[in-house]
Amino acid sequence: MLLGTLLVLLLAGAAPASAHAALRASDPEDGSVVRTAPTHITLTFTESVGLLEDSFRIYGPDNRRVPMEEPEHAAGAADTARAALPRDLGEGTYTVAWRVVSADSHPVSGAFTFSIGKPSPTPPAAPQDHAEHPVTKSLYDTGRYLAYLAAALLLGTAAFAALCRPPDTGPLRAPLLFGWWTLLVTTAALLILRAPYEKGTSPGTALDVSAFPDTVSGRPGMALLSRLALLLTAALLLPVLRGRSPRTRVTAGAAFSVALALTWASAEHASAGIQVPVAMTSSVLHLLAMACWLGGLAALLLTLHRARTPPPYDTVARFSRLALTSVTVLVVTGAYQSWRGLGSWSALTQTVYGRTLAVKLAATVFLLSAAALSRRWTALLARPAAAGERVPALVGAPGPPPAPRTTHMTTVEPEALHRRALRRSVLAEVVVAVAVLLVTTVLTGTLPSRAEAEAAKAPEPQVAGLPGAQALTVPYDTGTPGGSGTVQLTMDPGRVGENGLQAVVFGPQGALTFVPELRVTFTLPSKDVGPIDAGLTDRGGYWATNDLTLPLEGAWTMKLTVRVSDIDQVTVEREVRITR
Repeated sequence: MLLGTLLVLLLAGAAPASAHAALRASDPEDGSVVRTAPTHITLTFTESVGLLEDSFRIYGPDNRRVPMEEPEHAAGAADTARAALPRDLGEGTYTVAWRVVSADSHPVSGAFTFSIGKPSPTPPAAPQDHAEHPVTKSLYDTGRYLAYLAAALLLGTAAFAALCRPPDTGPLRAPLLFGWWTLLVTTAALLILRAPYEKGTSPGTALDVSAFPDTVSGRPGMALLSRLALLLTAALLLPVLRGRSPRTRVTAGAAFSVALALTWASAEHASAGIQVPVAMTSSVLHLLAMACWLGGLAALLLTLHRARTPPPYDTVARFSRLALTSVTVLVVTGAYQSWRGLGSWSALTQTVYGRTLAVKLAATVFLLSAAALSRRWTALLARPAAAGERVPALVGAPGPPPAPRTTHMTTVEPEALHRRALRRSVLAEVVVAVAVLLVTTVLTGTLPSRAEAEAAKAPEPQVAGLPGAQALTVPYDTGTPGGSGTVQLTMDPGRVGENGLQAVVFGPQGALTFVPELRVTFTLPSKDVGPIDAGLTDRGGYWATNDLTLPLEGAWTMKLTVRVSDIDQVTVEREVRITR
């Protein structure tokens, strides 16, 4: 139930997340007029970026796309991209649409114009390049969260078995296998979704195998491919390591854990910005400490409930020391990463990253409180046995020894009570830990405050006044329980002629939802044109068409009909202005 709720919350976050890189400068400059045609287009970003096959698209004064060579990085400058232009460019205004992938794996796009000789009366309009497709983003974010969860379960359970040495390891086999398989499947899914996520297209384009070479050549794709290779290698080497000494197995497990953590650190916030080597080291330690603590909690909970014999005090005490060490590492690395991401104290309350970080800190404080309670019950587990050992010495006087029932009442019942209390506190820790992992996943996909401040100094990448896609959010309410929500529509390019239309439906809680019918029509009352049916079709999670033709400019009336059941539907009207 809890995992389902968390997945719904993740799917609800369909609003585009800010990307890390920002356009710092361009040559030619945005809005500039040059005398002669430039030989290259050069873009410089605030951090290193990955390039796609069509990272640059240029549209001439006649609104047609200009053929050009594939972009590449400038020599020795991973933050600078350039592409050669044809030599026969004519006079007029050109629009440059660009799309790159930040070093921390997030796509970012924009557009600008420059003119040769003199500006055109009407600048060409490049089709809007959406930074993220809502369904693809939701699926990708869900996969990232499940991967974090699986890694914590896999590494934490293995660390608990190796370092805490429970007598009965039978209950730990299931979480190890579940963690390995879940991480393998989610990593493969993320690798498949990587191309549409980078290009901002629908999940259906993931089946295009021609995009796979470009995906695996980028840093995020290489990290995912390396993670797959590590998991498969571990499965092959596990039978060989079973016959080796415990020291060898622990060493091999530690090397595998560090390598696995590097697949995250090398493709997220730690890989970009200031102090990259220190940040990546901190990120690896932070992830491993998180896995040992949170995954170890799950392993301890299973051992307490399912082991044939209850774990002895020594096992619980060893985990208590492991958890204390993990928390210390988490505090140190977390403080460093917070300073690196925030940049200032005011950002803690004034930026999305800061507020998300504050939520994580609050949840972590609650988690530490539950952990302190668990440590208290762990310490009490040792006391009844010690008291029972002292009973004969305290009795001292001649006479028969205490009856077995008396001894049982003195030692076993308090120990059973303490063990049950420990189970409850560990369960509370596990529940809060799942929430902390969710917030951590959201945090890794949010623009750090320091980068946001830097990006604010960079020029605005989108051309002011450039006709582009129109985005609308239309609320609906059928008046029935669960029959309300919003529809996010995007019309591309939102001009006279052929248009594409995409629609995503969200339910009353903001979560992605599915409806049996969605219909959109357009009418131009001033010219008595319409209604024109957009002809939306269900594309598996969203509705779309590429064949909507609006022949005239003006203020069109869009009618949106949402049917949520066989008998419940509602129609909402909105005005949409179409230009040439």
